[in-house]
Amino acid sequence: MASPLDSQTTTIVDDHHVVLSPSADARPHDHIPASHDPDRPDLSFPFTTTDTERGGFTDEYRTTTKTGYITADLALRPVPSHLHRLPHVLADPEKALRLKQVKLVTWLENDPEDPRNWSNAYKWYITFVCAVSVVQIAFATAIIAGDFSGVMKEFHVSEVVVALTVSLMIVGFGVGPLILAPLSELHGRRPFWVVPSLIYILFNIPCAMAKNIGTLLVSRFLCGFFGSGPFALAGGTIADIWDNNERGFAVALFAAAPYGGPVLGPIVGGFIGENIGWRWIFWVNMIFAGVVACLCATVPETYAPAILLKRAKRLRAETGDPHITTEQELFRKSLKEIVVETAIRPFQMIATEPILTLMSGYASLIYGLLYAFFFSFPVVFVEGYGYSDGITGLMFCSVLIGVALALFVTPRLEKDYLRRAAAKGGHAEPEDRLVGMMIGCWFIPIGMFIFGWTSPPTVMPGGGNWVGPCSAGIPFGFGMVVLYFSANAYLIDAFPGYVASALAAKIVIRSGLGAATPLFITAMFHNLGNGWAASVWGFISLALIPIPFCFYRYGKWIRSKSKRAA
Repeated sequence: MASPLDSQTTTIVDDHHVVLSPSADARPHDHIPASHDPDRPDLSFPFTTTDTERGGFTDEYRTTTKTGYITADLALRPVPSHLHRLPHVLADPEKALRLKQVKLVTWLENDPEDPRNWSNAYKWYITFVCAVSVVQIAFATAIIAGDFSGVMKEFHVSEVVVALTVSLMIVGFGVGPLILAPLSELHGRRPFWVVPSLIYILFNIPCAMAKNIGTLLVSRFLCGFFGSGPFALAGGTIADIWDNNERGFAVALFAAAPYGGPVLGPIVGGFIGENIGWRWIFWVNMIFAGVVACLCATVPETYAPAILLKRAKRLRAETGDPHITTEQELFRKSLKEIVVETAIRPFQMIATEPILTLMSGYASLIYGLLYAFFFSFPVVFVEGYGYSDGITGLMFCSVLIGVALALFVTPRLEKDYLRRAAAKGGHAEPEDRLVGMMIGCWFIPIGMFIFGWTSPPTVMPGGGNWVGPCSAGIPFGFGMVVLYFSANAYLIDAFPGYVASALAAKIVIRSGLGAATPLFITAMFHNLGNGWAASVWGFISLALIPIPFCFYRYGKWIRSKSKRAA
């Protein structure tokens, strides 16, 4: 097998940057399963903890070989970006020569330890557990919305203070993955499926037994922090067991879970709060979390770098060959570099990458609007229609209907993407991911305008008039999931060399907007009225519609000006 450096055309740009045009045999594609497209980002790659400037990228974690290893000089390649920076170890002829002795451990053919070779039934079980775990923790954020009044009366606080019980948990979601994700790259995913979940369960106890509002707020933040494990792990676990050309519906489930979960919260919380009190909301949530934690404990280690690292250590001990290793072990970042990658680079990219900033902002606005519904629905249905908290919670079923409809569309979007890729010789542009956004973006303002102008006082309560504002959740739920699915896929494909930082930046923006929205939405509807308050969000959503169309047209040119984009 030829070295990738020997079989590609190299154009020198300056002393440090090269533009590489790989040929068809530039990488060991003959050992990569047909279900995996090596030109798309490998979400099982340890982006945060591997020094790609020194070692570059590798297909080690997806490659299968008869011997169980591949020499490093054949496996390493530059980080995919507009200006490919040749890895230091390949740029130095002496170091590159020594790479011929280094054996990077790979999967064997039909390897029973390779998660991709597990039975489909088992892989779907793991996918189900991943989706349910995300639903549960998202459910926990909004379940307290079912009985805000009970908390307000007991602690004699305002609605804004009670809204912090939602906002602080969302903030915890934003902080937790920044720490848990790199730890899972170093130690594998399995420990972090179990340990943080148990701590999260325990912090539901002080929520239920809080004697003052401070205890409740602090405990909710800690619930969000330790409960954020599924947000950090579920997507990667799905990527571990399904190759990127076969995970369409699995990713669709994962995309819908963060949005379907919060919708279930007020439905359950409303009836619990009005019948047995707000404290039982947290006991019920704790029981649900305990059941899900038991399921999570059955998820085996799926992270290829962790499994192969364990195998490399065993082979070194058995053979005495010190050259057997993995790329992550060979080029592991220092603690300082990991901190920069997780805490600084995402903010650098937000400030310098317009694609990342606008796409993350757009998707995050929709996330914030979902939580706005949790506070505006009581204004319309409790204050306007005189419904109980339980009946008001049932109105969120319309959003679930929209989410369910989106689950039929997102796998078809994935098939459309693969068809476009095939039509272009197997190499689709990241902008081909935007088709879903260009479809879903119209449904968000439609839902907001329906909600605002079919609510009191425009349409007064009586008969079946509740159907109007309730039905607004259908287009909103549909557009929300389809838009997020496409935006997330676009960011991954647009920044294949910086996926971890791009997704971390998205999480920061999403959590910020999601946490801020509950603090002012009730006052906004009271002061502007239902029609105009919803219309403000409708007009903002309309103003954002050109974003996917502009990036579909000019995204390739914008990426060409970026140092990090594909």
